[in-house]
Amino acid sequence: MSTTDFDTDARRSGWRTIRRVAPYLWPDEHPWVKTRVVLALLALVVAKIVSVATPFFYKAAVDKLAGDGQDAAWMLGAGAVGLTVAYGVARLMNVGFQQLRDAVFAAVGQRALRQLALETFTHIHALSLRYHITRKTGGLSRIIERGVKGVEFLLRFMLFSVGPLILELTMIAVILAILFDAWYLVVVVVTIGIYIWFTFKVTEWRVRIRKEMNDQDTDANQKAIDSLLNFETVKYFGAEAREAERYDSAMAGYEKAALKTSYSLAFLNFGQSFLITTGLVIVMVMAAIGVSNGTLTVGDFVMVNAYMIQITMPLNFLGTVYREIRQSLIDMGEMFDLLEQPREISDKPGAKSLKVNGGEVEFDNIYFGYEPERPILKGVTLKVGAGQRIAIVGPSGSGKSTIGRLLFRFYDVNDGALRIDGQDVRDITQTSLHDAIGVVPQDTVLFNDTIRYNIAYGRADASFAEIEAAARAASIHDFIASLPDGYETTVGERGLKLSGGEKQRVGIARTLLKNPPILLLDEATSALDTETEREIQAELHAMGEGRTVLTIAHRLSTIVDADQIIVLEAGEIVERGTHDELLTRAGRYASLWARQAREQDAA
Repeated sequence: MSTTDFDTDARRSGWRTIRRVAPYLWPDEHPWVKTRVVLALLALVVAKIVSVATPFFYKAAVDKLAGDGQDAAWMLGAGAVGLTVAYGVARLMNVGFQQLRDAVFAAVGQRALRQLALETFTHIHALSLRYHITRKTGGLSRIIERGVKGVEFLLRFMLFSVGPLILELTMIAVILAILFDAWYLVVVVVTIGIYIWFTFKVTEWRVRIRKEMNDQDTDANQKAIDSLLNFETVKYFGAEAREAERYDSAMAGYEKAALKTSYSLAFLNFGQSFLITTGLVIVMVMAAIGVSNGTLTVGDFVMVNAYMIQITMPLNFLGTVYREIRQSLIDMGEMFDLLEQPREISDKPGAKSLKVNGGEVEFDNIYFGYEPERPILKGVTLKVGAGQRIAIVGPSGSGKSTIGRLLFRFYDVNDGALRIDGQDVRDITQTSLHDAIGVVPQDTVLFNDTIRYNIAYGRADASFAEIEAAARAASIHDFIASLPDGYETTVGERGLKLSGGEKQRVGIARTLLKNPPILLLDEATSALDTETEREIQAELHAMGEGRTVLTIAHRLSTIVDADQIIVLEAGEIVERGTHDELLTRAGRYASLWARQAREQDAA
């Protein structure tokens, strides 16, 4: 991308971000926010007026001490000590009103930060499974973190930086022109103009470097999190050194960009100092000549110096503010890009809640593919009667798990219809659909919290007695009771402190607590050893009583009692029937059964 393209895109993204953030300063639904913004602005204006008036007290005190000039009407009868005290009070008032401004505005910034963070978090959960499969967790978390942190900063400086700075510089320029000479105004305006031009040009250059640094930081963070999430795999292959080298390579890119950032900052700071010091010296020389020829007093000389220093401080701050605003715009732009990711699956306007009368599930001539050029399901028609147990088997890649994802509406079908008790899942709310289906996956993933919390995840309002009853039904209560902390035992990240069988039982308890009318067992025991699988199979069988059950199976021995077995191959149903019927036909199912029997005998 060329520099011009980058600048154009950055400006477009910056204005988009400002338009998105501005409503948080003036929301119609929250009048108290508007009140605080107005009060903060009033405090700011008072602080600026006091700030600009302060050097007058300084000048007057110096003239009193030097015996120069004539007393102005406003300072008649005031001594040098009194004027010095007034100068101190004015400085204190300036700081006081600035702090009052910040205190009044703090609630506005924090509210915006919280609201935007919640909006982003909610939106990410609403994105499709397709997006979450392809996302990079580490990079995603860093984008959100940087974007949310930029909210309060951007709001604060949108309101308190550029406008107030212009106001203060204008008042000082007018005072210098009126009280001294138009040439003072010319020098100040030219100095400020060159300063701002230099600051903006160098900062634009630094923003590009900073974006490169952010990209490297995101990449390094993603690699670190990815490696840590796959800790066991790293160990299995003795790849610690390889992972360290991979991470260090990413950090080397970050280091290079960070050094460029540091060098460019040093150049910016020195250039700013050179320009503002040059302007200061020119004005001070002019004032010194005025004092020498008697047209100005020593107090005037001091006041000019005070005003030039007063200009210097906000101008130095302008460089930082502009740089940080640009950086915040970039960080928040990435977050708003995330917020603008379209939802692949959304409820239709006016969608109604699912009404489950028995739990009949019907796949009517379903066609589906994750990509258009690679179809997965090709005209699958299947009806699961209320309370029936249906098993779906087939080789890897046949489309078994895809059926489960379509049932839960992680994706919409390309053609055909999927109905529950006659209601198309595209016409009902996703919340009611998800409430009606319980899933026990191949690998139950638990939150890094207590066993109690993980079981209660099935129903947030469940009592402890109900949680315990679910644990007993899943044959996990005795194990939990044997632990020192019982139900308050922390399971570790992704449940790593528990064995595979223990995690599956917690998952079963969680689903039992949810008490759904439809149950999807997605290869629920295929990751377990044979003995543990046999133990858990009894709980799964009991769990299915009175429910419509779809079992996606790898081990055929677990589904011999199913009411109907569906054999999928290359996205099409090639056989269907009971276990005995399919064995009698000596077809695809029979060959799968015979192969697994041979493998089991060999084992």
